[in-house]
Amino acid sequence: MRTITHMARGLMFAALIGSPLLAVQNVRAGNENIIEGDYERSSGAGLVLMVSLKRSR
Repeated sequence: MRTITHMARGLMFAALIGSPLLAVQNVRAGNENIIEGDYERSSGAGLVLMVSLKRSR
């Protein structure tokens, strides 16, 4: 009786772990990998601030 409960728990655990793996195989991604949007390049002030703060230590 105890063996059957251990087997049932093991099967449930295997199903819980295996279900995301099976779901990933069924996902179909599109061929488009271009992210469109209007953005401006940063001025680089964050990098300058970070370097100056590290030097002040």
